[in-house]
This record gives sequence, C-alpha cells and structure tokens, in this order.
Amino acid sequence: MRQSCFSLYIHIPFCSSFCDYCDFYSVIAEKKCDSVLDKFVKQVIEDIRCQFEYFNVKEIVTAYIGGGTPSVLGAKRFLMLLEALKSFSCFAPAEFTTEANPESTDEEFLSACIEGGINRISLGVQSFHEPSRKAVNRIGQADMLEKCLTMVSHLFPDAFSADLIAGFPYQSKKNILEDIKRLLDYKPAHVSFYSLSVEDGTPLEENLKSKQLSVPLCEEADLMWLAGKNALEKAGYEHYEVSSFALPGRQCLHNLRYWHMDSWLGAGPAASGTLIDEETGTAKRFTYKSDIEGYINTGRTKKPERTDYLKLTTFEELDKKSLIKESMLMGFRSRGGIDREKFRRRFGMGIEDCIPQTLKRWNNDNKKIMFFLNNFLTEAFAEIETLQIM
Repeated sequence: MRQSCFSLYIHIPFCSSFCDYCDFYSVIAEKKCDSVLDKFVKQVIEDIRCQFEYFNVKEIVTAYIGGGTPSVLGAKRFLMLLEALKSFSCFAPAEFTTEANPESTDEEFLSACIEGGINRISLGVQSFHEPSRKAVNRIGQADMLEKCLTMVSHLFPDAFSADLIAGFPYQSKKNILEDIKRLLDYKPAHVSFYSLSVEDGTPLEENLKSKQLSVPLCEEADLMWLAGKNALEKAGYEHYEVSSFALPGRQCLHNLRYWHMDSWLGAGPAASGTLIDEETGTAKRFTYKSDIEGYINTGRTKKPERTDYLKLTTFEELDKKSLIKESMLMGFRSRGGIDREKFRRRFGMGIEDCIPQTLKRWNNDNKKIMFFLNNFLTEAFAEIETLQIM
C-alpha cells in the first residue's frame, strides 16, 4: 500500500562549533561562506519538492528541523526555508519543531520561526554547569542560556522542549538537580533527559583514552540520571519514553511517529526516510550520504529531479522480520509500548505470537521493559530468529 501521509525530517548540517561528544554529521558554519549556506537552503527546498512529487505526498502530519544547528542559518535564510515549505499544499503539520542552540538563537530568529509556522522549539541546553560545558567544548555560558530561555519561554509558552545530559565530566547528582531546578523555572512543556553516550571516534573518546578527562562511573551516572528522573516526575512531568518527559498532553508528536514506525521522509545530507508498506509488512529506507558539497551541487545547471538525489542516497530493504524487530526496538522505548492492534494489522500476527516466551519472562510489563530495553530486545530478537515468517 503506497503511503500518502508522512512526517518530514530536515537535516541542517551546520554548527557554530563541535561539541566533543557529538557524532552527528555537520560542518562549522563559519568555515562556509554565505553563498554555500544560500545554496544549501535552495537545494534542500528543491529536494523536498522532488520528494513530495515522487512519493505523491498528500499530507505532512509532523515536521522536524534538526541538525547540526538549524539556528546557525540565521533568520533570513531560515524564513526562506519556512516560507517555501508553507507553499506546498500538503504541508500543514499539526506539530512543526525546530532545534536551536542558545548561542545562535536571538529574537530575530525566533520571530522568523513564528512567522514561518514553527509551533515548537527544541533548545539544546545540556547543562548549566560551567566546568562540564567547558570540558566537552560546549559553546556559551550559563548566563547566555538563561537569556535565551527567557526569550523562548516568552515567545513559545508551553511549547518548547529542552535537552539535558547526565554523565558529563565534573558533573555530580547535585549538579543535575540544580540544572533541572534552573530549567524548570522557565516552564518547558517537554524535557529530553539523556545519559551521556561516548561515541567512537569523537574527541571525548580520545580525551578519555588519554586520561585528559574522566566521566562518572556507570553506576554513579545511572544514579545521577535516576535522581533527575525523580525530580522531573515530582515536578509533574510524565516519563513517557526512555529519555523523554512531558507535561500532560505535551508529548512530542513527531518522535511518537518514529516510535510507532509510521512513514517519514528525510531531506538533507545524512538524513534518512522510511516508507512502510502496510500490505506486506515490509519497508524501504533511503539515507543521504554525508556529503554537503555533493548535495548542494546536485542539479546546479538545471532544476533537479528526484533521480538526481537518488545518486546521493543508499537504500535498504527491510523484510518482515527486520521490520518486526525495528518496530519492537522503537515501540518499546515508550511507556505505552507497541500499539498491538496496529502491529497485528501490519504483520498479520500479534506480538504475543512473535515473542511469547520473552513477554512471559518480562511479565508483559511495559515500564520494566522500557527501563531495561537492551536486555529485553536481546531476548526478543533471539526468539524472533526462531520464527518462520512468510
């Protein structure tokens, strides 16, 4: 069954500086001249146009602009992108989010967001603790964070999210609780609260290997995260997904689409899209290469078509067994678990038919599964491998 309703993710691969723990694809914006940023915006608009036509998109239900740091584009370029999106008849998302970082967010940028139809901001705070920020090369100081939060909370009341991370160098449980207290003064509707992940090949990994830095031990970091979780819940935030907390009714609709494995499109270098075939219980996925130069030079001498962008993508076929696994990986991240009726419609079998022994061992407890997701999935995937799936 060919889909007509999608979510849309747009990757903006530019940052003001690189944080030492980040492994997302981006380049430093200051090293790119204005003409490159202009070309990128024009090209991502054309990419989206091509995808809307190629996939016969009738409705975009949620949209999310991430990165990188979308706010480094500046108000003028960003508004150009937003106005182009509004010109597409299928584009009227119920939730339209952009990420932003405090060092590149000002009133002009936020005004452009409002004018362009953005109704939700996701702000990268990470930590107010100065030694931790400096240790991972996080740009800006706490007073800058507070100034930005004041603006965002005024212009997007009850409609902004903020990210925090536990496990940074020089961080303690006391720091985490102070971060949460300071953040909640601005009344975010949503908080994404992560445990630090040390990714291969990042400067942070190198600094840890060379003993220039250290991070809290796993057990200590877990206790820090749990203390933060308890503080957020005590303040009225529902822990509805592994790393997500929201006031009642303020869950991130776009992320829920991912966790429910609904179809989405992706535009921009390193972005990916996944198209679910409900009739066969299979999917197709495309992923753009991490190549800004190749991306912006696509179709420079002519109006690009979808086939031009296909040269910059890799493709993956997800058979039924693979999609079942991925549906579980994503679906059990949330407290509500998988939509079991939808799962049965999609795959022609229930979850209890796929992993009866695993569910029995875990007492069918979604909350427990969410807390120990990796352990659960290891068991579930092993059981799925034994299935004969047509």
